[in-house]
Amino acid sequence: MNSAAGRTLCSRATRLLTHTQECRRLSAGGAMNIFDRRMKRQQRSWAASLQDSSKYDYLREEVGSRVADRVYDIARTFPLALDVGCGKSHIAEHLSKDVVQRLLLTDITHSALKQRRSCEMPTHCVLADEEFLPFRENTFDLVVSSMSLHWINDLPGALRQIQQVLKPDGVFIGAMVGGETLYELRCSLQLAETEREGGFSPHVSPYTAVTDLGNLLGQAGFSMLTVDIDEIQVHYPGIFEVMNDLQGMGESNCAWNRRALLHRDTMLAAAAVYKEMYGNEDGSVPATFEILYMIGWKPHESQAKPAKRGSATASFGDLSKISQPTPSDQA
Repeated sequence: MNSAAGRTLCSRATRLLTHTQECRRLSAGGAMNIFDRRMKRQQRSWAASLQDSSKYDYLREEVGSRVADRVYDIARTFPLALDVGCGKSHIAEHLSKDVVQRLLLTDITHSALKQRRSCEMPTHCVLADEEFLPFRENTFDLVVSSMSLHWINDLPGALRQIQQVLKPDGVFIGAMVGGETLYELRCSLQLAETEREGGFSPHVSPYTAVTDLGNLLGQAGFSMLTVDIDEIQVHYPGIFEVMNDLQGMGESNCAWNRRALLHRDTMLAAAAVYKEMYGNEDGSVPATFEILYMIGWKPHESQAKPAKRGSATASFGDLSKISQPTPSDQA
């Protein structure tokens, strides 16, 4: 089986499993509860407390800088901004006080806030869960978030809260992990576990698909939406180094239905499958991170609006006649 076929097969199996689990939860209680938020808080606290924790920050630093670039693309100054799930403030370190004058940093772990990076503008730290923002409506001119929203159970509710704390004509700029992230690891584990144990359970958390993100932002009340996608590929010596770095990032699986341990034979088989299907000529293996970037504005009367239906004064059928010479031109 080649890597493309394996990726398609594993993606379909994962989507089917995730859809079945979500349907069961919705039918049982009507509310989504995919992730163990207490476990995620413990994972991030442990990762931030590592003596060499900075060596696992490479992905957050890269994504944080790209979010900051999108802030600079907006030609205005933001008097008050909020960073939701800031971690060690990987966005703030790339911003200047000429663009953001004051910044509030929120995270679920005190350890990460203690190790926040230095930045130009004045900052204030608030220990808060991304699912429950403790701020009044119409407070912030800008809200940013990087590599945090993919662990939220109620993503539509979190986006609505972000929209509410924004001032009218305020903007939200965020980045989160997308659905095709770590497909190499996911497929390798699924194929190995199916072959060795006769079935598989999810070992990589389910992520939001890019096709759903625009709808979620629109339902939350944002306007003038922009959604784009990027892939960051990192190369590792093998599957065990991939999993070790995910743990050091605080990005280990925290789904309620996760399986705590894998048999040794299954892990060795997964390592062999990973190298066989995705390995590079130099012996390394790639790990792909799909990053979804989103921009949404809180509606305001000053914003450009689409024209009313039926208000056009020209037909698309007339456009073809524009380039055709008139009889007088021919003469």
